[in-house]
Amino acid sequence: MPSRSRPVSGQNSPWDGEFARYFGERAHSLRSTAYLLCGDWHRAEDLAQAALLKLYLAWPRLARHDALDAYARKIVLRTFLAENRRSRWKRERLTDAPPDVPAPAAETEHDQLIQQALAALAPRQRAVLVLRYFEDLSVEETAAALGCRTGTVKSQAARGLATLRARLGPHFEALPVHGGR
Repeated sequence: MPSRSRPVSGQNSPWDGEFARYFGERAHSLRSTAYLLCGDWHRAEDLAQAALLKLYLAWPRLARHDALDAYARKIVLRTFLAENRRSRWKRERLTDAPPDVPAPAAETEHDQLIQQALAALAPRQRAVLVLRYFEDLSVEETAAALGCRTGTVKSQAARGLATLRARLGPHFEALPVHGGR
């Protein structure tokens, strides 16, 4: 059985093939989850890349590869929340200059409404709503991903949905945020 220790620089690790398969199957989904959290495709790409790098580094220590999706989603979520906590300390300056690359294809008006409403939420409320209603996780699974109690998930979801109702008005009923487990 091959060793699961770190490879020497320039060598492939024994788990590269496994990770490459997982990356190919799940990278798009992780980017989509990150986009729902942050509302920006470029930032979502950065979040997904950071999460996949952390997952790759942890790969040899992971005993249960059947729970990788939940673990990867948790990494994306925690990276997003940590970045938002640090955002007030960032040294980057926002400008009104256009980006160097063209924006992705225009979203529908419905998608824009959802993104604007989600952007108005606090990061933790946004995370709860994305996990509960877009990722279709249960209250318990969401609490585990966020590292909090189920009551916190319920209260954050209620507050977030109330904010969405207030911001979206009649458009709220058309959203796919009803139900969940």
